Amino acid sequence: MTVTLNEAVRTLLDEPNVAVLATSNADGSPQSSPVWMGLDGGHVVISSARGRRKDRNIRRDPRVSLTVFDRHDPERYAEIRGRATITEDVGRELAVRLAEKYHGPGAGKEYLELPPEVVRIVIRIVPDHVAGYAA
Repeated sequence: MTVTLNEAVRTLLDEPNVAVLATSNADGSPQSSPVWMGLDGGHVVISSARGRRKDRNIRRDPRVSLTVFDRHDPERYAEIRGRATITEDVGRELAVRLAEKYHGPGAGKEYLELPPEVVRIVIRIVPDHVAGYAA
């Protein structure tokens, strides 16, 4: 069941806070990665490259958990659990948007200069559970 992100969680996600994305490896063991993230409506979006472990794990098992901490107050956090889908980041728009969110205007240029064989993807998380101090 999809849940709506409250205003405190949305603010936490809108700020340039680093999150940790957890997926499951094929043997069931956990795998986690620090990620940049943003919002697209009520969904959390993450940019990555095709073929990375998180990409392979999500394609096999879409259940994920994302924990984001306030960079100024690490006791303020939210954990978002849900199911993820993967699509191509056409024009590398999300990669550029997140680079500029975290590093300022022009920071996304490096993604636009990647060779065409480096395919960027959008990981979209539909939340079904939210917990934490900001939740």
